[in-house]
Amino acid sequence: MSTKPIKRNDLLQPFSREHHHALLLCWKIKEGFKRNVAAERIKQYTNWFWDTYLNQHFLEEEKYLFPILAANNPLIIQAFTEHNTLRKYFEDESNVEQSLKAIANELDAHIRFEERVLFNAIQEAATANQLSALEQHNKTPYVENWEDHFWGK
Repeated sequence: MSTKPIKRNDLLQPFSREHHHALLLCWKIKEGFKRNVAAERIKQYTNWFWDTYLNQHFLEEEKYLFPILAANNPLIIQAFTEHNTLRKYFEDESNVEQSLKAIANELDAHIRFEERVLFNAIQEAATANQLSALEQHNKTPYVENWEDHFWGK
């Protein structure tokens, strides 16, 4: 069974491109553990990724995308809940290995939920004005400038 690619509105595409980099983060975490890399090395990278890209991405989704649907919409409630759970994992300094493994699994699942379900619902519900407001989204290009390629590059 083949699945048809989702036709994403041009103004939503920057969010989807950022999701690609976050999925790579999940892969890098898993790859680091496969290679027996110390959790602290992986955590340094995830801290950089969170501070440089992902935290801002979450904030912009919450500011520009989520209000397109009602605040009591179950999809929006799920997305906020997942963002908050992920924030706690990124901020956790006490159970580093456990938190990193949770990030790798839960961020992957969260992105797939947003891409396959939430973004489709937002795209269908959005007015032209709401979509044009997405142009305010930060379009800072992703630059991988981390020196420690623990994932095997």
